[in-house]
Amino acid sequence: MPSNYETFWDNERFAVVGNTEKKNFPRLTYAGLKDWGKTVYAVDPSVEKMDGDPVYADLSSLPGDIDAVVLETPQEDTAAWVEQAAEAGVKDVWIHMTRDTPEALELAKDKGINVRHGTCAVMYVTQGFSGHSFHKWINKLIGKY
Repeated sequence: MPSNYETFWDNERFAVVGNTEKKNFPRLTYAGLKDWGKTVYAVDPSVEKMDGDPVYADLSSLPGDIDAVVLETPQEDTAAWVEQAAEAGVKDVWIHMTRDTPEALELAKDKGINVRHGTCAVMYVTQGFSGHSFHKWINKLIGKY
């Protein structure tokens, strides 16, 4: 039976949120979702293009609806992005490891969002052997995948 983490990727329309000005954009997650044929929008208030694709400053600027949001933002910004996800009607949010805060998690709970946190999104969306595949193997071994 797939875990709650695995079922997150069953969604079809994603926003991947980062802030390049403060931390590198989550390009591997973005590219992995595109490779899977998902509809994926880059959201980053500090840049206008990502790998030739348009980038949106916030979730309300997206040209279409989304089912899920991946947040790889600085911790101080995470709760505000969870609020934006709630306002957009999103019920599935992934907060990349070390980016969650008690405030963001409580807000997600209060808004009825199924939030995944505490682990790396990249190990789910990248193929082949890499540090992320090793991380995936370890997490499967200890029952945290």
